[in-house]
Amino acid sequence: MKKAVLALLILMASFAGFAQGLQVKGVVTSADDGQPIPGVSVVVKGTTNGIITDLNGNYALTVPGNSTLVFSFVGMKSQEIEVNNRKQINVVLSSTTESIDEVVVVGYGTQKKSVVTGAISSVKAKDLEKVAPGRVDEALQGRVSGVTIASNSGQPGDAATIRVRGITTFGGGNNPLWVVDGVVVDAGGIGYLNQSDIESIEVLKDAASAAIYGTRAATGVIMITTKKGQAGKLTVDYNGFYGTSGPAKVLNLLNATQYGALLNERSVAGGGNLIFPDLSTLGTGTDWQKAIFNNSAQRYSHELSVSGGNDKSTFYLSFGMQDQQGIVATDISNFKQQNFRINSTHKISKVFTFGQTLGYTHQKQLGIGNTNSEYGGPLSSAINLDPITPLVVTDPAVAKTAPYSVNPVIRDANGNPYGISSIVGQEMTNPMAYIQNRLGAYGWSDNFVGNAYLQAQITKDLVIKTTLGAKLAYWGSQSFTPVYYLNATNQVLKNSYYKQIENSMNWNVENTLTYSKKIEDHNFTILLGQGAYVDNIGGGQSVTLYDLPITSYKDASFSFNIPDATNRVGGAWDFTEHRLTSLFSRLNYDYKEKYLFTGILRR
Repeated sequence: MKKAVLALLILMASFAGFAQGLQVKGVVTSADDGQPIPGVSVVVKGTTNGIITDLNGNYALTVPGNSTLVFSFVGMKSQEIEVNNRKQINVVLSSTTESIDEVVVVGYGTQKKSVVTGAISSVKAKDLEKVAPGRVDEALQGRVSGVTIASNSGQPGDAATIRVRGITTFGGGNNPLWVVDGVVVDAGGIGYLNQSDIESIEVLKDAASAAIYGTRAATGVIMITTKKGQAGKLTVDYNGFYGTSGPAKVLNLLNATQYGALLNERSVAGGGNLIFPDLSTLGTGTDWQKAIFNNSAQRYSHELSVSGGNDKSTFYLSFGMQDQQGIVATDISNFKQQNFRINSTHKISKVFTFGQTLGYTHQKQLGIGNTNSEYGGPLSSAINLDPITPLVVTDPAVAKTAPYSVNPVIRDANGNPYGISSIVGQEMTNPMAYIQNRLGAYGWSDNFVGNAYLQAQITKDLVIKTTLGAKLAYWGSQSFTPVYYLNATNQVLKNSYYKQIENSMNWNVENTLTYSKKIEDHNFTILLGQGAYVDNIGGGQSVTLYDLPITSYKDASFSFNIPDATNRVGGAWDFTEHRLTSLFSRLNYDYKEKYLFTGILRR
């Protein structure tokens, strides 16, 4: 009997020992240099039982004999290892080469991300594919640390305000320097780019990374590289998008009855009589927000690209178009764009390579004019106008009284005048009447941006490159202003037809010599360069005709004979050219990609 009890106790003890598990020890080292890695997380898979390695990479953890250990560390590939009742498990972790070997574009070249000394953020094409087609600056929003992007008006096609690490100067302008395929373009003109044509965007945020572009880069640099063709079979890609937009939220404003009650209270408090003795006659009144907002503003885009090539030549060809309606006053808020791009690279010989990029974009924008201003405009008026004023006056008796009967008021298609408030005045006017005044007004632009380069691979370490880049832009606007009366302070007694056309050209030539060498664990790259830049070549002209014998923008023309010279106003101007020449150099050095040095000189 005693022997049976003893055997049972021994069996229970063995089960208890198995449940408690065994202690596993080991050391975690790096595959790159064999050094121990402190801070590695060692966790039993599927549990919270874990520990981190000490300063010497050692760990000790009690685990079940049949468990699996998960070893993980930032920048290293995680490993899962079965214990199999082993008491000693040493682990070698390798770097995540996808991250450290990633190549980013820097000024006049590329570098591995692991050896970049400056503050550079990169956005790749795959990140942009997740964003609805639109302006490039909008696509960057929320994707780059240290960069603030704020919409100026929310109007379709309007540029955003971009600040790299905040405001850096007072009065000198804070827009970053935009460089597209080596061509410097103005911040407002960046909208010509088709989002699907972009291969990568790099933002140079600090002095160490942006200094290669000189003082122009004091507010940061945003570099854009467009897609190139790849050798191999022909590739055809199509990207289509359709959607609708609407206001996410509208303000909860007073209706006509509530508004009338407040006016009554104000009048009585001031010693007057009730303005509206029977509030029930007012009803809900006019919902001005409903009148101007479009809850299903359409938006679509079509993008088609063809690319391919062989070991000698590659090409990338794309076409695109997009159309976006505004959610406020859609009749006068719209943006359309058509674009074309061709990029190619040609291996002329073993030494020489020729390449080029060329993009063309046509844009047409209908704008509501006064957007987020407190001085009128449809949005401001919709919030501030009283709901008692009708959208359209349909009562003939009222329509025959002042101000409708004695002024050139705006009327709808049925001949009914748009309501004019007797309560709210100054800049606040009937937004529907305001819309009718701006019909036919639009702005347009045509942009050509491209470059061509010739590169000579003298040796495997020495490369000489000459690049010529240019931007040619044409833009303008035209509008017809009819005779109108919106209220006592907003009226025009003589119609006018206005047209303006401007053009500009920027060009630059850059010559660079790059020498790269690897000597055992030492890597260095020397860049020497010279550049010449000419901006703001061009000018513009405008003309305005007054008192035309028409009432609609559809009939507006400059062919009318206007005998009175005072009704013909025109002008022309030239821009002030800006010229710049520079010499620049850069030295990049690293030892085992651990000790890094970058020196830049530009004058």
